[in-house]
Amino acid sequence: MTTTNIEKRSYVGAVEHRADDGKRTLIGYAAKFERLAMIGSYFQEKIAPGAFSTAIGGDIRALVDHDPGRVIGRTKSGTLRLSEDGTGLRVAIDVPDTTDGNDLWVLVERGDVSGMSFGFRVTKETWDETGDIPVRTIQAVELFEVSAVAWPAYEDTTIGLRSLDAARADGDSANRNANAARRRIAEREARQEQRIRGIRQDAS
Repeated sequence: MTTTNIEKRSYVGAVEHRADDGKRTLIGYAAKFERLAMIGSYFQEKIAPGAFSTAIGGDIRALVDHDPGRVIGRTKSGTLRLSEDGTGLRVAIDVPDTTDGNDLWVLVERGDVSGMSFGFRVTKETWDETGDIPVRTIQAVELFEVSAVAWPAYEDTTIGLRSLDAARADGDSANRNANAARRRIAEREARQEQRIRGIRQDAS
């Protein structure tokens, strides 16, 4: 996993905490579908329903503030449960009896931590540049982790910008290919017209 290719997005909203039979569980959404978010001052972004449908089947970790040294859950062990519903990416974390887990539980109870986030790599996207600001629609991702975050922020805009540049380059390439094809057709038609003229002149 190359960290330079990982983007992070956050959702600020209520993180529900439940304590039942000694098990403490945090529940919330790391992402919500079809909500436009401004990424830096460069482009807007939304996540399409179904973007996580394949990704949540992987071995995903739950972290504190995207720190790989602060693991608080994992899908493989069943202490992290991810699901995609009509709202977005739903997260349920069974909080461990560790320093990070206990601190996080207290901070959520106090309302100091109220955001969830996810680290991902885009595998399918579309861009719409018909408006004043480009709009990126994320259609599928590779999911690496979800996090409880104290300071939700939209990060790694440079990766999104590189993606936009690539989409524009692909568009330019397609236009160049189309123009080249039109030129080839015009040249063939011109040669055909010259041959017809030559045949007519010989006949006369």
